[in-house]
Amino acid sequence: MTFADIKGNGQAVEVLRSMADGERVPHAMLLYENPHSGGMALINAFLQYLFCEHRHDGDSCGSCPSCVQIAKWIHPDVNVVFPVNSGGIIKGDHPVSEGGMQAFRELFVSNPYFSETELYSALKIENKSGNISVHEAKSILSKLSQTSVSGGYKVVVMFLPEKMNIQAANKMLKIVEEPPEKTLFLMLTYSPEDVLTTIVSRCQGLRVLPADRSLFVPALPAENVRDIWKDMFTALIGRDLAAALECGERAAALPSRDLQKEFCVYASESLRKHFLNARGMEDIAYIKEELLCTDSRLPGSFYLQAVPLLDKAALHIGRNVSSRMVFADLVDRLFILKR
Repeated sequence: MTFADIKGNGQAVEVLRSMADGERVPHAMLLYENPHSGGMALINAFLQYLFCEHRHDGDSCGSCPSCVQIAKWIHPDVNVVFPVNSGGIIKGDHPVSEGGMQAFRELFVSNPYFSETELYSALKIENKSGNISVHEAKSILSKLSQTSVSGGYKVVVMFLPEKMNIQAANKMLKIVEEPPEKTLFLMLTYSPEDVLTTIVSRCQGLRVLPADRSLFVPALPAENVRDIWKDMFTALIGRDLAAALECGERAAALPSRDLQKEFCVYASESLRKHFLNARGMEDIAYIKEELLCTDSRLPGSFYLQAVPLLDKAALHIGRNVSSRMVFADLVDRLFILKR
């Protein structure tokens, strides 16, 4: 991808461009985003610019060998790491990302704004969470010990570093702290608070802002996420606690914890957009008419207090708290706010 292909995030693009132009690229960066915000697309565009043989007008040429290879994630000096497990298309006792790279490439080409859930679907591990193991860390260290093919950077792109187990994180810590010359780590996280603190402290942070939701609404499971939230919100507006609790049960019944967390993230982003829309800021809300479920009677305090509740629910889901308890408590607290 080129920078011109990136929708929104102009400030992030400018930061990355100036780093490359000034040859001031930090050895480790931690980008953080909400699902579907396009962080991997931004990383791909940055690498394409960094490696491009014929940059012009503040962008990569898109046609030199490096650009073509990076656009397809096949550049020999760019290593991609993501959560996996021994199910689905990756077999063996010690699964690593390399076994799922073809599926990753095909997913990125078809949907650069993919989420964790969609990656697991591509790897055919929809009902299980992936992780980044110590075997993956050893594989990374081995690859980084080799000479760069292009004579430039050797890069590790890590999708969801919060999925590293403690052994993997500790294994990676020293090389992130003192990497070989021309080594670059680009990490993309949904939950920076869950990344090992000592790794975060060695990375330069960059926020990836939510993209225009019209880019990816069709990719969201209609019943599984969007409709459940719309029904729940409608029930809360109508002060129908029984109906809202029933929606909480539907959310708790989603087939994986990743989908349950995605529900919370989607609901949080939806409230942010509705808050803007209700206050006459439709131009920056970017919300489709058919997805509107706002109510002029809602005070601004409802939105401002509800979003942290949803974020907290997502955190508890990620920590394996009972989903039914989390969503029942969430509905109760949202109902009290509405009163």
